[in-house]
Formats: sequence, C-alpha cells, structure tokens
Amino acid sequence: MRKVIIDCDPGIDDILALLLAIKSPEIEIVAITTVCGNVPVEMGSQNVLKCLKRCDRLDIPVYQGMSMPLKQPFVSAQDTHGMDGLGETNFSCVREKQIEEESAVDFLAEYFSDETDTSIIALGPLTNIACALIQNPNLGNHLDRFVTMGGTYKSHGNCSPVAEFNYWCDADAAAFVFKKLGKTIEMVGLDVTRKIVFTPTLLEYCCQINPKEGAYLQAITRFYFNFHWQQERILGCVINDPLAVAYFIDTSICHGFTSYTAVEKTGISRGQTLVDRFNFWQKKPNSLILTKVNTHLFFRKFLTVLLNAQEETIKKDMEQLKMG
Repeated sequence: MRKVIIDCDPGIDDILALLLAIKSPEIEIVAITTVCGNVPVEMGSQNVLKCLKRCDRLDIPVYQGMSMPLKQPFVSAQDTHGMDGLGETNFSCVREKQIEEESAVDFLAEYFSDETDTSIIALGPLTNIACALIQNPNLGNHLDRFVTMGGTYKSHGNCSPVAEFNYWCDADAAAFVFKKLGKTIEMVGLDVTRKIVFTPTLLEYCCQINPKEGAYLQAITRFYFNFHWQQERILGCVINDPLAVAYFIDTSICHGFTSYTAVEKTGISRGQTLVDRFNFWQKKPNSLILTKVNTHLFFRKFLTVLLNAQEETIKKDMEQLKMG
C-alpha cells in the first residue's frame, strides 16, 4: 500500500475520486485536505465527511484549508456541481465527526518537514500546496510523488478558451507550485481527462450490476449530466478527478512526456499551462505532461472498485457491450 494525502475541493468528480481511493487496496489515505475550488471550502469539507461516512471510514482525518485563492477573488464552480457541490442531492450533514483543528496548510508543511514515503494527489486548486510550500520550501523534496489534476496542453479549456478550472481558479498558486516545488509534477490534464466520459450506458450498467451503488452514482451525477449537455453537448459527464487517482495507482493507464511548464497568472490567458514541448526555454523539465489514456483500462478498474465487482466480469461485459 502506498501512502497518500489527497487535497481536494468536492465537487462531484472529487467524490468519485475519493470513492475510488478509499476503496482501492493499493492506497493508504493518511489524510484528506480541503481547499476552496468547486465549492467553498467549508462545504467541501462537509462533502468529504459525507463520503467518508458512506464508506464507513470516518477514521481518516480531514483538515480544512484555504478559503480564498492567493490573490484572485474566489469563483466557485457550483454552476457545474450544484449549490451543495453534490448535484443538489442535499444529503444530511455529518455530525459524528469533526474537522481537525489544525489547518490543512500547517498540517502539510509539518508533515513533510522530513523525508517521507507519502505522496500528494491534488484534485483541486493548488492554494493549500502553495501556502504549505511557502512555509516549508523542502516540501517537494520530502514527498514521494506529486500528481495533480489540472492544466491542459493541446485540449481547449473548460472555463476559458485555454485554461482548466483548477489552475484558473488560483493561477498564482499553480504558477508558484510549478516553479518552486522541486519535484516532477505529474499533470493529469484535460488532454486525458476529456476522454473519460461517464455515459448513460455506463451509468445504467452500474445500476444493473450493483443497484445500491448505481442509485448513488445516478443521484450525484444527474446534475453533472445536465450541465455537460447544456455546456458542451456531451451525452454523459467528464469525470476528471478519478483519472488522477487511477493513474496514481497504475501509471500504465496514462502516458506523456517530460517538459518544463509554466502557468500564466493574469489576463485573458490566466491559468493557461505553457508547456515547452520543444525545449525553447532550455530549462530543466519540471513536469510530466500526460497526453494519452487507455479509457478501457480506466473504466475497467474504476467500475471494478466502485461496484465491488470482479474485474474479469467487468472486463468481459465492457468488451461485449463496447463500453469505455
């Protein structure tokens, strides 16, 4: 089992990613930290607790982080995820577990004060990571891997023509982390996540294989389905964050190239990832830009874990029904 801290802003696809991580035997979740992004940070923390309660894992500590970007005004993505962040499901709040008193930033800075075998999967804006890195400049040197869902290389943006939401939401934080982390940033961006579309066929399959889990997935993704149809005429929903978790577990799911990458902080191209694919700047690569994804393998792993099913059964059904 590999130790990991998950930094997130739940968000529908964050919850799907957390479900995958919590249920995957390859991962030991040391802690979950929350940051403002898809929803205000207080709401994101409560959504994490709802997920942990559903999975009977309230033992995992949750640390609440930054409520505002470093410099920019905060703009949520509740138009995408619903006002409650979970598709207007309005699940009951969790009362039997409290958020840790220590802030997420202080926790991260202190946890990585010495070298560890723990990785970070960052599923939201990089505000917590940037602030912790300011406190502890050795953070990047003391972690195992750093995987971030964010950015885009050749794909168009999802909140501007050129920018992905997480990096757009706090471009200053993203720019700082790419410049100062000192660890290869494994960027799971829109070039690969746009190919991970949870379709109505896949949803119906989930309901048939595991009615209880299928009903839950149906409840939290309905709003997401409607948004994607209205915004991009996609029949289904793009589930970005679970791919970052799946790739962390099995790197064969995605492939790409190393490059020096910077993030634009201002103007109409705010949040754009400037990927120096052909080494124009002649700088040491700071990132692994993922550009290819095996969608069939992803969905096989994803559905096996979420539906508590046998992988061979899922594989056979997917091939027969031509899913994923």
